[in-house]
Amino acid sequence: MNWLTTFVRPKIRSLVGSKEIPENLWRKCPACDHMIFHKELEKSLRVCSHCGYHMRLPVRKRLELLFDGGTWTPIELPPIPPDPLKFKDLKRYSDRMKEAQAKTGEKEAIIVAHGWLMGMPVVIAAFDFDFMGGSMGMAVGEGLVAAAELAVLQRAPLIAIPASGGARMQEGILSLMQMARTTVAVQRVKEAGLPYLVLLTDPTTGGVTASFAMLGDIALAEPGAVIGFAGARVIENTIRETLPPGFQRSEYLRDHGMVDLVVARTDLKATIGRIFSILLHRDPPAEVVPLVIPPGQRPAGAARRTRRASPRRPRGGRPARWPPRNR
Repeated sequence: MNWLTTFVRPKIRSLVGSKEIPENLWRKCPACDHMIFHKELEKSLRVCSHCGYHMRLPVRKRLELLFDGGTWTPIELPPIPPDPLKFKDLKRYSDRMKEAQAKTGEKEAIIVAHGWLMGMPVVIAAFDFDFMGGSMGMAVGEGLVAAAELAVLQRAPLIAIPASGGARMQEGILSLMQMARTTVAVQRVKEAGLPYLVLLTDPTTGGVTASFAMLGDIALAEPGAVIGFAGARVIENTIRETLPPGFQRSEYLRDHGMVDLVVARTDLKATIGRIFSILLHRDPPAEVVPLVIPPGQRPAGAARRTRRASPRRPRGGRPARWPPRNR
């Protein structure tokens, strides 16, 4: 009996027993709770095929979606002090940075790249929400400034794709100063006569919303994205009123004039390309041929002008009454 339990039974279980299924093969939709196979989810660009909910997209996947052929050229961000304030809460700020870099494989919460979109040169500054919540510190501010300078140098439109919780508080006032610096950088792009487009994704909040994210010539947003400055719960506790349904969602902001278009993820590239083609190529697509009308002929449908009689002003007196009185 001991031989059967210790040797035979384990062998049989190893042959006919059920194999463990990895947990990352299926993903539950946060909106409809439907289970989606991971390959199907990646094929649909992380959009639920049942309810259309747009899940957060990794920053490099988003760049592949927008650039032609999925290829782009990143630029090196200017060096900054790693821990300017020697900040420490539960952990040292330097330790948090190392953890975020090991988790994402990125050096900072922003990637600045240039390439081609629908055959047009563009510069894109995209945020990585997985890197400390996409918070804006000194490095992110330097990245936005570098992106603006590159756009002016290449005479290319600038696209900003924020996905951030706001300013990075581990850098204190230095992070808040980036709000002014990024605003000035965006203004330089506009003064150069180049389009500046902002694609608002989930979430876009805090100091990012209060600076460059709301200064775009064209403001696009993904469906269902949270866009605002303070959180909805903070606002409700402050004003002590119940907020309307869908408050701070992209559709609500579009209906109230803060967002121009809410575009599905699959249509983003074509929509941005169409907008840039209109803004950059203002000349007519074909040669303008003047219409030559022979003398004495009128074009079909032209209405004859009728001259309305007007009262004559007598010499040296008031104008005659019009119409004249019946005498």
